[in-house]
This record gives sequence, structure tokens and C-alpha cells, in this order.
Amino acid sequence: MFWTLPTIMTWTRIVAIPLIVGVFYLPMAEPMRNLIATVMFIVFAATDWLDGFLARRLNQTSAFGAFLDPVADKFLVCASLLVLVHLNRADVFVALIIIGREIAISALREWMAQIGASKSVAVHMIGKVKTTVQMIAIPFLLYDGRLFGVIDTGVWGQWLIWISAVLTIWSMVYYLQKAIPEIRARTK
Repeated sequence: MFWTLPTIMTWTRIVAIPLIVGVFYLPMAEPMRNLIATVMFIVFAATDWLDGFLARRLNQTSAFGAFLDPVADKFLVCASLLVLVHLNRADVFVALIIIGREIAISALREWMAQIGASKSVAVHMIGKVKTTVQMIAIPFLLYDGRLFGVIDTGVWGQWLIWISAVLTIWSMVYYLQKAIPEIRARTK
């Protein structure tokens, strides 16, 4: 099931990365670049929910899709964070926390799967909340203007990305706590 509709939608998130980055190199006014990048991020991020829904609805779930989906999400978030750091809209420390956690937990999940203990690090609500806050913070920071003439997305984005960093650490600690008994049992 390599080329199902849900898998193609997942691939679009990976293809979106150079497009979102490339917007900031176009010869146009900054507010327009911000708007285009924000809309693109929101559209491509929405495919995360939609591809999962369609895979279940069309009975097209696959091991490859289950692998590719979180990879695409992490690529999209990490690339967007790097753009935001480059634009001085996100602190490099926040980016390091979020990207470092993604690498560490992905490696932990892979290792836990190899030892047959993947259920101990299955996705938990704290991870979902972390992702939701990130997916709100990033477009706010990409837009970096006044939404509806009232909401300063730069300020709100800064608060949300820092909250996301705290949730990122919290979720990493949670997953590590769940994994430690399995790790200890296998290293004796």
C-alpha cells in the first residue's frame, strides 16, 4: 500500500518542506510571504489528520503509512522551526528542545520496538497535546502579524512555542519513565 490516497497525502507533507522554506526567498513583501507560508503550513498540517481518517475510513492502513506519518510530521515541524529560528521568530533553545526530543523519542521507540516493548512508549495524550500546541504556535509565528487586526500572532506564538517546549520536556520524561523498567529488565 505504497501509493494509496492517505500515503500520498503523507508524502505531500514531506514535499511541502522546500515549498514552505522557499516562500521566504521569493521577491515579495514580507507580509505576503508570511501569509503564504502560514496557509501552506496549515493546509499541509491538516493532512496529518485527514490522511489518518482516510486510511481508517478506506481501510488503507499499512505498516508503511504508520511509519511515514510521524516522520512527515517531524520533518514538517523541524523544518518550520529552523525557518523560524533563521527569521529570529523562535529561540534556538526552543528549537533544540523540540528537535532533540523528537530524535530521542523516535530512537527510543525504535529500540523499544526491537526489544518487543513498543506498547510501553505508545503515543500518550501528553504527546498529542504537545503536538497540538506546536501546530498552533508554528503558524502564529510564521504569520507574525495581527490576525483580524487584534491578535498579535508573534506574541501569542512566542508564548505557545515556549509552552510547547515545556510540554515537549514533560512528554519526553513521561516516555522515558515508561521505558526505564523495560530497559532495566533487558540490561541485567
